[in-house]
Amino acid sequence: MTAAGAGALGAAGGLAGPATAAPGGSGYLVGAGKGDMTGAIAGQGMMGYSDAEQVAAGLLQRTWARAYVIADAATGERVLFITADIACIFTSHHTLLLAELAKRYGGTYNVHNVNINATHNHNSCGGTSWDYAYVLAAMGHRRNSLQAELAGLLDAVARAHDSLAPGTVELGRAELHNASANRSRQAFDRNPRADKRHFPERIDPQVTALRLRQAGRTIGEITWFATHGTSLTDANFQIGPDNKGYASYLGEQRDSGVISAHAQTNAGDMSPNLWLRKMAPGGPTADNRTNNVLIGQRQDRAGRTALHGAQAMSRTGVDSATRYVNLADVRVRGDYTPHGKAVRTSPAIMGVASAATSQEDNTRSQLAILQEGFRNEFAMALGAGARPTVEPWISDSQSPKMPLFPLGLMPPRTWVEQTLPLQLIRIGDLVFAALPAEATVVSGLRIRQVVADALDVPLQNVLLQGYSNGYSQYVTTPEEYVEQQYEGGATLFGRWTLCAYMQEFHTMARAMARGRRADAGPRPADRSGLQPDLLGAPPADTPMPGHRFGSLVTAPKRRAARGTTITAAFCGAHPANRVRRGANSKGYFVVERRTATGWDTAYDDDHASTELAWIRPGGSASASKITVTWRIPRDAEPGSYRIRYFGDAKSASGRLTEITGDSGLVDVV
Repeated sequence: MTAAGAGALGAAGGLAGPATAAPGGSGYLVGAGKGDMTGAIAGQGMMGYSDAEQVAAGLLQRTWARAYVIADAATGERVLFITADIACIFTSHHTLLLAELAKRYGGTYNVHNVNINATHNHNSCGGTSWDYAYVLAAMGHRRNSLQAELAGLLDAVARAHDSLAPGTVELGRAELHNASANRSRQAFDRNPRADKRHFPERIDPQVTALRLRQAGRTIGEITWFATHGTSLTDANFQIGPDNKGYASYLGEQRDSGVISAHAQTNAGDMSPNLWLRKMAPGGPTADNRTNNVLIGQRQDRAGRTALHGAQAMSRTGVDSATRYVNLADVRVRGDYTPHGKAVRTSPAIMGVASAATSQEDNTRSQLAILQEGFRNEFAMALGAGARPTVEPWISDSQSPKMPLFPLGLMPPRTWVEQTLPLQLIRIGDLVFAALPAEATVVSGLRIRQVVADALDVPLQNVLLQGYSNGYSQYVTTPEEYVEQQYEGGATLFGRWTLCAYMQEFHTMARAMARGRRADAGPRPADRSGLQPDLLGAPPADTPMPGHRFGSLVTAPKRRAARGTTITAAFCGAHPANRVRRGANSKGYFVVERRTATGWDTAYDDDHASTELAWIRPGGSASASKITVTWRIPRDAEPGSYRIRYFGDAKSASGRLTEITGDSGLVDVV
């Protein structure tokens, strides 16, 4: 749901790992792993809403990469599937990850068999793209956050790769009807009756789940369901994983030996804010924090229901193929268009309706004068609602969109990547059409239909895996596009974007059905150079007046009951001085419990009961106040606890000095 225009204003080749297949073996090898990909938690733009006001100021929960390797034990073919708790997978992530995987594993993991997808959480670090539209929308490039996200992806892959062993893959299904709502109903209603009958509630309730087992023990679970990662809304300023990350957290809290991912599908017009109120997102309650928990819990329960009935698939084996397509200029045959005429996509143009934001998921707009539904009414009067308008061809392709920013034509280079990867993955009975965009439910349906037709498989066995391997905003049906709601305004390549995707996926699926795979084609160029930064690096730290670094500014209550909340504030340093992630980091804080032998960590900075907030106290430009909040769980063990803060103070020379703070004893009763 990004309004990018706001920025304009194992070993090589084999089944490497500890377990390898014996010649003539059958079944699967499976592995799962997890990596911390939390970037800078303060002083940087956040990704998702393209809101210049949304600059990170703390940590709610960490963001994670969850990786799964599924290999055919008989043939050696494998798929690496990674779900990331971030807003978008950009070309930067895809390019850098593939390059590093090639260094570490040779040809084992490649452009065809690696899928990186995002949960589309709107509270992750921004500035990790190479595209100006998305970098400027997040107040500039953040190399430290991109490095942290790449490191987390690689940690997850390494753990999945190293854990590879013989196992099973099981498929389950369920439905979920109270965790999404169609935020663009007037656009959805323009679709033909044949499409709409698939979605009588205007939502896609399908829940699909895979379970990975080794020797009967579950090591990994992946659950797919379509809903946006916008429960916390743009009123949130703390890094966190939103509803899908919370659902994953619940699964992993139940069993620490299971890597649990909640992946997206065709969530383009699916909102978790069930009340669908303009600029006042809410539902199922009026509190967004509560909604984040409830929508996460509902997905967790639906995933468990699907997995409870999961069974081994009727066929085994894996297959994959990727093809890069220049979406700025695809000539589409009439077989794939509603009116049966040949059409053409165009360079990326963002519409006025996109800059207006998705008003059901936002509390404010960067350009409040704009509204969803803005379109070129003159073009409509000329018949654009029923047929393409006259030349020039770009206007023809984009009509009736009211253009705002021609992102594919702006200097000094295109502001968004237009050469994008399309991918097909087959794991047993299940097929994924992986799209570098956000597809509406009916757009997803049409892509799934052409793939199912070409591969001769049931429709329910084909999933639209959105937010994959790149990002290019939205895909609506041609009928929905005419309405120019937010999603239509953000369908960058014009009214016929979906038709182009249908044509390309149908071609790829027919080739896969024949056992063929074409070359991936020319890849996008490296655009890492000349990246803008509107926020700059933090200045040297100074302590708060009357305090030293790490000292306690506000002490918590000396005695607290379970179920209550305590806070401790410290004289700290800017959290972006060093990104504290991974197993070798203490994190930003811990809650420790005193034992007979010393102090043990009871809750860390990823636990749902804790959070961190950072501010510049008293208008200072260089001092930092760090406040840690602990909502004491009702099942916490009684005893003596303390909150410990960790930071890094930067001197004028740039040297970092580790600092710590201690809240003193808190007796929990």
